[in-house]
Amino acid sequence: MLQVLLVDDEPWVLEGLRTMVNWEKHGFRVCGEAHDGPEALAMIEELRPELVFTDIRMPAVTGLELIERSRQTLKRPPEFVILSGYDDFNYALTAMRQRAVDYLLKPIDEEEIEALLAKLGQKITDELAAERSLPRKRSLFVNNLLNRLIQGEGDPELQSEAARSLGLPGEAELRCALIDTGADGSGLSQRIGAFFAQDAGRFFQDRAGRTGVILRAEDMTDSRLEETGLAVNRELAERKQRVLVTVSGIAKGMGAIRELYLQALDLNRAKRSQGKTGLFFHNGPASATWQDAAYKGWFRRLPELVEAGAPEMIDSAIEEAFAALTCGQADIEALQADAANLELTLCRQMAGFHGDPDGFMKRMQAEYGSLGGIADYAALKRYVRRLCLEAAAQIGELKRRSEGNTIFQVIRYVDGAYRSKLKLQILAQKFHMNPAYLGQLFKKETGKPFNEYLNMKRIEEAKRLLKRTPMKISEIALQVGYPNTDYFLSKFKQATGVLPSVYKQEPDRERAD
Repeated sequence: MLQVLLVDDEPWVLEGLRTMVNWEKHGFRVCGEAHDGPEALAMIEELRPELVFTDIRMPAVTGLELIERSRQTLKRPPEFVILSGYDDFNYALTAMRQRAVDYLLKPIDEEEIEALLAKLGQKITDELAAERSLPRKRSLFVNNLLNRLIQGEGDPELQSEAARSLGLPGEAELRCALIDTGADGSGLSQRIGAFFAQDAGRFFQDRAGRTGVILRAEDMTDSRLEETGLAVNRELAERKQRVLVTVSGIAKGMGAIRELYLQALDLNRAKRSQGKTGLFFHNGPASATWQDAAYKGWFRRLPELVEAGAPEMIDSAIEEAFAALTCGQADIEALQADAANLELTLCRQMAGFHGDPDGFMKRMQAEYGSLGGIADYAALKRYVRRLCLEAAAQIGELKRRSEGNTIFQVIRYVDGAYRSKLKLQILAQKFHMNPAYLGQLFKKETGKPFNEYLNMKRIEEAKRLLKRTPMKISEIALQVGYPNTDYFLSKFKQATGVLPSVYKQEPDRERAD
């Protein structure tokens, strides 16, 4: 049913329109009634009716102003029919200029309005159908263009048309990703493709049913590459479906699309023949970059999974991390260093729950030996798995013991949620405590007032991001919980004595802090 909104400052007119006209006969349903212009504007924005019948003379906002404002603020404004008790040619002319579809005089004639509804119902239905078909038509058009290119057509006009249709500069640096889900997985192909494509209009399907995506190389920065790889792996792990994603190297312009497609296709065939699934990049620096990024990304998730007490997810993350390493090409000493860093992180977590990390590590070393003595990948993988599962069990027990300690729970909550908009009053409400009393307990336990502690956590994370990521200062401010960059700069300098830009350039400062 199409929705119609009735607008008039006379209640009897609204009642007459509602009861006199057989709206449903013509495919309409009255979705609401407004008694003045401002109310009508609000209801149009909320209900998004396809048709509005409005009086022309109303207080505050007239019918003509209602049309004008709707057209200024809405991407798809409704159609308007003007109702007036005045047979005034100037009003009618202005209404038509505002693109009202008709101008009816009061009192409303039932036959006249039903004839108008029959005409408008068909018109609006046809327009909506045409709008819905546009994305599908565009998708088919782009699919045809890209298939012609990957099959070897090199006409410059075809290349120019493809560039325009994909919204790409003619000499843009491009990549091609192929997503192979087997016989039944088109929905999953689109889902995975969306991780890569900034614009869903760059999809195509080859003759074998694989989904292809044309990517701008500049959209796939190292950090974006890492995020995409991890997101794809998570998607595949959650769905437990065998999917192969292959990504080409980089080349310039529409004329290179066939070459890029063939790179991704050759890689697809090679990995399929080996029975491989997952995400793979064409030979080159990107391949090693992604594998290392994926490995480190999964490794970074382990402390979070340990604290959550999720043994199955811990196992899965470790499998994914070590699967990302290329058959013995990774340096075992570098992996030992990563494992040592993981040990340190887990010990800090354990200490945060008032556990005994020293005793824990002594037990681990007594049972499994020193980390430096582990000389192969399989043994290191077993050690990391045991380390995480034992730590998860230990932290789980510590958490159970501390469940009654409310202030401890508050501090843990702040440690995990400091990036969000936290206030002492909100915490007090969440943990059912008096705000003043909570503030006193918080300072007693941490040694700092709540706001000072919160700023400390945020600045610590900001310092880490400044040293270890290419993020802009404004992005870091937002990431750690400061929507206002100037306020972040002030707090950072107050805490460290220097501005973030200076801190970032000082290589030895992180060790000194």
